[in-house]
Amino acid sequence: MKIVLRQDVPNLGESGTVQTVKDGFARNYLIPKGFAVMATPGELKTVANNQAVKDRRLVKQEQQLQSLADRISGQRLEFTARAGEGGRLYGSITAGDIAERLTAAVREEIDRRKVVLEDPIRAIGEHTVTVHLVGRLRPQVTVVVAAEAVAEAEPAEAAAPATATATEEPVATDEEGQA
Repeated sequence: MKIVLRQDVPNLGESGTVQTVKDGFARNYLIPKGFAVMATPGELKTVANNQAVKDRRLVKQEQQLQSLADRISGQRLEFTARAGEGGRLYGSITAGDIAERLTAAVREEIDRRKVVLEDPIRAIGEHTVTVHLVGRLRPQVTVVVAAEAVAEAEPAEAAAPATATATEEPVATDEEGQA
């Protein structure tokens, strides 16, 4: 039986699509619950009209966002993060971090949900990230993650004088505090 879905149904289809399902599934579940209606000629005509309207709206949105896509495309975003041996980051670079830097770079709000990132970036190097604006507009940016420069000798030298000063200062502080 052919039906027209009125709502999104998991593992079946999206709202407004025409599907072929078994008669019992349609009569006993989909139609009584209001998820679908039978695909009559009038319903099929309505579906075609709604699809045409949706396509025109999508083309209009793509035209409006084309200049933004051109500005985003080819951007190079650089991040520095603490990394351990083997180039593995202690933290990660998330879609929110990328969206924030991209917003600053193009001076237009980019939602973090539009940044397509399956898993957060957890390694140093260059990564290509896609930004899904609308429809077929999917510009790509390059995210470069570099390790922070941590000098091994400096923390040891800085710690030694601080310890000596800390030992002397409490005595001076106590005398000043009592005086």
